[in-house]
Amino acid sequence: MTDFERKRVVVTGLGAITPIGNTLTEYWEGLLSGRNGIGEVTLFDASKHDCKIAGEVKGFDPHEYMDRKEAKRMDRFAQFAVSASKQALADAQFVINELNAEQVGVIIGTGIGGLKVLEDQQTILLNRGPDRCSPFMIPMMIANMAAGLTAIHTGAKGPNSCSVTACAAGSNSIGDAFRLVQRGYAQAMICGGTEAAVTPLSFAGFASARALSTRNNDPAHASRPFDRDRDGFVMGEGTGILILEELEHALSRGAKIYAEIVGYGMTCDAYHMTSPVPGGEGAARAIQLCLKDAGLTPAQISYINAHGTSTPANDSNETKAIKTALGESAYQVAISSTKSMTGHLLGGSGGIEAVATVMAVANDQVPPTINLENPDPECDLDYVPNQSRAQNVDVALSNSFGFGGHNVTLAFKKYVGS
Repeated sequence: MTDFERKRVVVTGLGAITPIGNTLTEYWEGLLSGRNGIGEVTLFDASKHDCKIAGEVKGFDPHEYMDRKEAKRMDRFAQFAVSASKQALADAQFVINELNAEQVGVIIGTGIGGLKVLEDQQTILLNRGPDRCSPFMIPMMIANMAAGLTAIHTGAKGPNSCSVTACAAGSNSIGDAFRLVQRGYAQAMICGGTEAAVTPLSFAGFASARALSTRNNDPAHASRPFDRDRDGFVMGEGTGILILEELEHALSRGAKIYAEIVGYGMTCDAYHMTSPVPGGEGAARAIQLCLKDAGLTPAQISYINAHGTSTPANDSNETKAIKTALGESAYQVAISSTKSMTGHLLGGSGGIEAVATVMAVANDQVPPTINLENPDPECDLDYVPNQSRAQNVDVALSNSFGFGGHNVTLAFKKYVGS
């Protein structure tokens, strides 16, 4: 990477709609207090399902961000993305206008897209016939529409795309947006991940794959990453959005800077459709590539926001990957899985977890891993159990891994002027 000037890229705005809060402030306060966002499913009748719990977004009103007609023509995953993007732009005090619109882009990833619309329209097709299906079904369903509608609602005319890399989609989107700003293809990017897959078909599919927790009688303790008694992940929903901005542009307008994004590593296991490669070799390489991209050493890492899904396969393999990538430094790093509080947002997880990672850097606070009561002997690192921790967070990583073998690591550090 010597044939272009690497521009420095900073985070100037954040937005979040999550199972533990529908604003950045609510979300961050919820993380630090160890708030549980898991409860009984209310979005559909889950009585016949093996898993009856989820991390649902509560009290979300899309009409705070758009009119009723617009909201009606969006699936929930797109409503989340548009709303959180408007939050992030407001937080950054970034105004998109005719002068800068072509230099502002959008990349928002999702794992599944408009599954609820697809399910509803399939029911209409079977019960009422093809002529009764909505003309908005396709644009409401397709995965890229979160990014497309965000551009429409904000006026961003620059690069626009959507990563669909399962549970790594949000992090891939942030990493790809970072590259565009770093290489001068955009001055700013709206980026992150979104998902709204708490639906009957999604639950049936994941349950058939034996991926979901069935701790239905104790939802508050169902998501328990790195714990010996974990029995699967808990589905969550929501979105996390970052405004990435070229440093000089941010400084020229006096922007608040949360952190600098400095590294992006991605790999593939090339091993199995759903299972990580034993030992976490692919994840370890993603971490190592991220460190190399950022010019960081393992000893410089203060905190890792782990993928930490609360599944037997992920948590032990991620632990091994961190040890491989960081060596002895792995035992000195604070690590936590915020999925213990929010559940697993699939394609949205990388978005809200990048927001959490940036906030950790900005505030020198590490969120906890709640429900870590009986540590798995194979998971023997410092997972910040049950209580948040005040400590210096100079450099932090965020890990995301997805079905298909996708592995992504992002690196953020405290902004220091040139």
